[in-house]
Amino acid sequence: NSELFTLTYGALVTQLCKDYENDEDVNKQLDKMGYNIGVRLIEDFLARSSVGRCHDFRETADVIAKIAFKMYLGITPSITNWSPGGDEFSLILENNPLVDFVELPDNHSSLIYSNLLCGVLRGALEMVQMAVDVKFVQDTLKGDSVTEIRMKFIRRIEDNLPAGEE
Repeated sequence: NSELFTLTYGALVTQLCKDYENDEDVNKQLDKMGYNIGVRLIEDFLARSSVGRCHDFRETADVIAKIAFKMYLGITPSITNWSPGGDEFSLILENNPLVDFVELPDNHSSLIYSNLLCGVLRGALEMVQMAVDVKFVQDTLKGDSVTEIRMKFIRRIEDNLPAGEE
């Protein structure tokens, strides 16, 4: 199942590289696609995992790493590099299944191949009222020893109901 996703994802990234002139535009498209997936995936995740509301960002990090990544990608990233304020951390992926069988061509050195994951995380968390910034800091495709995704809590999103509704 994950191998089919990996190969399909590779074909998607290849097509985006053909459709867009530069890596920055491809990165934006991958993030946008991931965001749209995350917005929809959160309902499936909440239904299948029976996870309740997280009380703080540390609990959210644990759910993401230990349940969500395991459920959808079959991996459990480690959580490290917490900021002193507890509003920022890193997910370290020893093995990123999206990059199996992948080598970046020299002319795509600024491509963030797995940027879809950042969008998925951002979209899913937005649906549970958390605005976050998510970005890749390290990538094994670019010669780093691990893949590191940095997540920063921005703010809690308040429910804004239309005027007259409660």
